[in-house]
Amino acid sequence: MSGTPEAGGAQRVAVVTGGAGAIGAAIVAALRAAGHRVVVIDHDAEISADLGIEGSTRRAAGEVLDRYGRCDVLVHAAAAFDLATLADLDAATWQHVQAVNVESVLWLAQAFTPGMAEQGFGRIVFVISDTFWDPPAPMLLPYVASKGALVGIMRTLARALGSDGIAVTAVAPGLTDTPASRMVNTDAQFDAVVDRQALKRRLTPTDTAATVAFLASDAAAALTGQIFCADGGLVLR
Repeated sequence: MSGTPEAGGAQRVAVVTGGAGAIGAAIVAALRAAGHRVVVIDHDAEISADLGIEGSTRRAAGEVLDRYGRCDVLVHAAAAFDLATLADLDAATWQHVQAVNVESVLWLAQAFTPGMAEQGFGRIVFVISDTFWDPPAPMLLPYVASKGALVGIMRTLARALGSDGIAVTAVAPGLTDTPASRMVNTDAQFDAVVDRQALKRRLTPTDTAATVAFLASDAAAALTGQIFCADGGLVLR
């Protein structure tokens, strides 16, 4: 295929967690359009897993390697959104969000990065959130904390894995027009966020997906350890 990304003469394999969601599905489509062989890890997907359980996540990683031999690009788009304020927070809620949003990608990276290092190429992209800089509600405490943890992991891995040719980055979407977000946000709330953005339009899943696809490409060869805000200019860092 002309323009198909290749590793060692073979089509690159991209693994996407949370590929069944609106943003995840857009990422899958963008990576496929760029020529990747895309494998989805989700509850009901090509490779089924409960990312809140370490054993299930490690089994899914092993299944990817058994079927496809390697992972060249790892995109972590899966997220748990369990809500709790400080007063309401309990250990089960906290641990579930951190297990899905943070710990699962560590177990996947442990499985996939040796192969990336062996071939001298790899991409890891975390989908985080611009709520990390501007938390909109107290009940998002577990979620925002998990995204902050991913930022720290991203920066640490960028330094640790760079000498092996592995780039680690993050994309931070803003409030995106998805079926899930429309269930919890009114049109007035969407309009209020758009009014604060430099670019005055609602964000769509393809905005995030296009940024992820770029970071997974050879065009992003000089980029690692960075966060890219796909939020219409709401957060200016």
